[in-house]
Amino acid sequence: MQEEIECTLPPEIKYQLYETSVQCHSADILFINREFKQAYDKAPLSLREDFCGTAIMACDWVCQSQEHLAFAIDIDKCPLEYGLSHHYPKLSSAQQSRMNYVLGNVLDNYSFKTDVVVAFNFSYFVFKKRKELLDYFKKVRKSLNEQGAFFIDLFGGTEAFAPLEEETEHDGHSYYWDCEGYNPLTAECQYYIHFKTHHDGIKHKNAFSYSWRMWTVAELCEILEDAGFSKTITFWEGEDGKGSGDGVFYNTKQAENCESWVTYILALN
Repeated sequence: MQEEIECTLPPEIKYQLYETSVQCHSADILFINREFKQAYDKAPLSLREDFCGTAIMACDWVCQSQEHLAFAIDIDKCPLEYGLSHHYPKLSSAQQSRMNYVLGNVLDNYSFKTDVVVAFNFSYFVFKKRKELLDYFKKVRKSLNEQGAFFIDLFGGTEAFAPLEEETEHDGHSYYWDCEGYNPLTAECQYYIHFKTHHDGIKHKNAFSYSWRMWTVAELCEILEDAGFSKTITFWEGEDGKGSGDGVFYNTKQAENCESWVTYILALN
């Protein structure tokens, strides 16, 4: 019988499991480079990663060339410390000089500007009011270079708001995405991430908890435009012929809803 306990995993295990289960930063970087080149006919060199967590993506960003620079911002000290002790030391001294961890609020004003800002893993869903999200988007736009791009991801689908726990198997552990419930009057939803470690069969519940406002593509595009972005571009994922996504995202304004989907929006300065 499977044992379930409230998660007490140490940070070094919890964040390692999260990165293995959730993040695919190498694919994100390829997508950013491709779409920025398409928009401005040049490569993006500087990145600001908002809600960065351990900043594994920003660390990977500076490895692309001697000109690549990154700033990683998070208000939570714990994941930043994990990144500083696990990802930062793997960089060369030159790469470390171009990789900047910032303990701070994404709503604060910063002296640096970048070619790209990203808010991935649906992190900006933490802003539940339109005014809050508009204020954040305005801050982002002001932090971009004149030829700058803001990338966000989002998810939805017919099952996105249904009380449902989905399990995904990985080497050595299982990952659970748990939707507890959706309030249709506020568009707020409560999600949890659980992990099961295979070596002992223990399910570690509520390793991560998210109370989010579920924004739609149309709402986000309108707010981005109100924030002053000159153009928004929506993407959709192609199909692999077996009913699943193929990992290739293309620019479109028309899509067929499905049980679950994840996609991107690009906003140009």
